[in-house]
Amino acid sequence: MTIEAIKQMLGTSTYDFLRNNEHLGDNIMFLTLGGSYAYGTNIETSDIDIRGCALNTKEEILTNKKFEQFVNEETDTTIYGFNKIVGLLTNVNPNTIELLGCKPEHYLYISPIGQELLDNKNMFLSKKCVHSFGGYASSQLRRLDNKAARDLGQFQQEAHILNSIKNAASSYKERYFEHPEDAIRLYIGESVQEEYDTEIFMDINLKHYPLRDWKGMWSDMNNIVKDYSKLGKRNAHAASHGKLAKHMMHLVRLYLMCFDILDNGEIITYREKDHDFLMSIRNGDYLDENDKPTKEFFNIVDELESQLEMKKNSTMLPETPDMKQIEKFVMSVNERVVKGEM
Repeated sequence: MTIEAIKQMLGTSTYDFLRNNEHLGDNIMFLTLGGSYAYGTNIETSDIDIRGCALNTKEEILTNKKFEQFVNEETDTTIYGFNKIVGLLTNVNPNTIELLGCKPEHYLYISPIGQELLDNKNMFLSKKCVHSFGGYASSQLRRLDNKAARDLGQFQQEAHILNSIKNAASSYKERYFEHPEDAIRLYIGESVQEEYDTEIFMDINLKHYPLRDWKGMWSDMNNIVKDYSKLGKRNAHAASHGKLAKHMMHLVRLYLMCFDILDNGEIITYREKDHDFLMSIRNGDYLDENDKPTKEFFNIVDELESQLEMKKNSTMLPETPDMKQIEKFVMSVNERVVKGEM
């Protein structure tokens, strides 16, 4: 479907909610394509996903009422509230940061204040992308078939699990009581269990640490390990519905998009230069005769993980975004809403 046809589609009664919903209408800052059309990996049967952002109303700002997002499942439309999306962008959340780097022609509508947000997108970029994109990539990896991971060797499987745990742990400072970086050490060693060659071990040195916070961290780590153990059933379903190759493609896409942010401070959602490679993954070129990811694919993932670690250490991006600039921008936008200048 062409961009012009999509714009015409938004004017039909099916999308009347864009004009009639109390949170949308004149509050919409921008609308853009999402999903495979945004990435350039769409096929004939791909859905049209619409993504966007809307200003919070004067009432919501003054009374602290929350409008976080509007979702219309029938049309695959998600529109974030301005204050909500800023919080996600500050953490370089992949699902929202990609909305600021779409192809120019993929923006179906942009208001003047929406353009201001797009023009200031770089203020959200920081090294946090390593953990946010790495975390999403790890979640995609956990969707892949654990049998294929075992074929690579049990050590590599443990390495994937350990990497997922480390990505999750990157947010512990914000979620749990602070502890010294060397208080919890995770590493792979020779297994003490007969059924494994290697396994993940922990060295823990915590004193006077809140039990509930430790329970939360332990739960996070335990859930990741449990996720891997459930992969067989989950991916049998995914393979039978042709979704496994799509998960594999998105895993690689997340790494490549993160590399652009780290290397050049650029958000490139439309993957033109990577199109052929990504489509070869989506088309099943890296699945074996049993519809399992090949050893070659997992080698690619290992290389991408190594590159991510190197780029994290060489990037010029700050550790965290410039919160003063972000807060100044948010205050400016919300102040204009309250004054009726929007």
